[in-house]
Amino acid sequence: MLAVESIDLYYGAAQALRSVSLNAKPGRVTCVMGRNGVGKTSLMRAICGHQSIAGGRIMWEGEDVARLAPHARAQRGIAFVPQGREIFPLLTVRENLETGFAAAKRADRYVPDEIYDLFPVLKDMLWRRGGDLSGGQQQQLAIGRALVTRPRLLVLDEPTEGIQPSIIKDIGRAIDYLRQKGDMAIVLVEQYFEFARDLADDFIVMDRGAVVISGDKASMVEKDVRSRLSV
Repeated sequence: MLAVESIDLYYGAAQALRSVSLNAKPGRVTCVMGRNGVGKTSLMRAICGHQSIAGGRIMWEGEDVARLAPHARAQRGIAFVPQGREIFPLLTVRENLETGFAAAKRADRYVPDEIYDLFPVLKDMLWRRGGDLSGGQQQQLAIGRALVTRPRLLVLDEPTEGIQPSIIKDIGRAIDYLRQKGDMAIVLVEQYFEFARDLADDFIVMDRGAVVISGDKASMVEKDVRSRLSV
């Protein structure tokens, strides 16, 4: 469904991505790993349209979407959960979820019960402001908001960052459930090795803006991957 083909990305004169390629298929989780500052977030922003690329292609369901605006990609089924969550702190949980309606078809402009099944705390806190939630609850809200759009590609940028262990487990279970449904491709940026290893079907490891290791879970050599994650 998603084929990122040899993309380059620059911030001014600085090259952030160097001929990076990645594939993501429905029913599979593709994990992107690497140290801080190696280009992982730049890659996610390029996929979702928040950063322009200088070369290569981003193919989504047979269409090159590299020149499309973020909202046009969202309308095509690409949902982004950014690093730092970026929920609306003054809106209620319900209102935050309903902002996902903007990318949904008119008939789908309601919050599916499935989201409350995955994250029961959201139903309990519907009328609480987003800014009053804990970091972990805000992360669940950000994922729920993305799922309201009925995505076929879910892009998650470090969903476990700064989150308490109990909620990390909840997020892991939710990702596994979405994978097992079989109709959604998932791209997951993660530095927490055990979390990534347990969820990954396929993976790439980045260093200095380039892919240095890639493969499926069966081919992963743990010591090689860990050596690229340690400072």
